[in-house]
Amino acid sequence: MPAITPSLWFDNNLEQAIEFYSSVFPNSSVERIDRFTDAGPGTPGDVVSAYFTLDGQPFVAINGGPQFPFTEAVSFMVRCRDQAEVDYYWERLVDGGEESQCGWLKDRFGLSWQIVPDRLDELTGDPDPARAAAATKAMLGMRKIVIAELDEAVAGM
Repeated sequence: MPAITPSLWFDNNLEQAIEFYSSVFPNSSVERIDRFTDAGPGTPGDVVSAYFTLDGQPFVAINGGPQFPFTEAVSFMVRCRDQAEVDYYWERLVDGGEESQCGWLKDRFGLSWQIVPDRLDELTGDPDPARAAAATKAMLGMRKIVIAELDEAVAGM
């Protein structure tokens, strides 16, 4: 089976990004960092590309410059078992970045993340349409997803 590896384009801050992401996610490592040489086109010693793993998922990235910034059109979803995991990933990834809504955030490098508790999918996928709607309505009013508030919305319908 072929492997699909996300490839990311950073604005000359790739090395800082992989250090940050590796500190957030367990089971992470940096396999290789390639640097420009005297052959160019960049400054010798500067990072041109890297291969790294975040929580078992391989990535490749380049320092391509400002031409192609990240947008919300591509994001990474972090599935969380409980509120403690939601809080852990939310607090670390949003540090230096910005909150959005419905569990989305942008990190300090502009990359979008969705921090999603399993309970959200359970409730919004409930076979009872009223329960699913109550959970969805509650989620739409949140930035970080708070499981207790989802449960309260469903219980109070």
